Amino acid sequence: MIQPISKPKADENAEKRRLDDALEEGLEETFPGSDPVNVTQPAPSKGDRHVKRKGEG
Repeated sequence: MIQPISKPKADENAEKRRLDDALEEGLEETFPGSDPVNVTQPAPSKGDRHVKRKGEG
């Protein structure tokens, strides 16, 4: 039996909207540009140990 498709949760919608807004802002700030916009946060390097990032406990 096929299960009905569940609606995305409010948190998932908010996260998608936040990422879409960040992408749009990045596109506006870099236009015109030759490099694509990267919305994801790169992994910290060894030299970044002293920097506290959002979402870290």
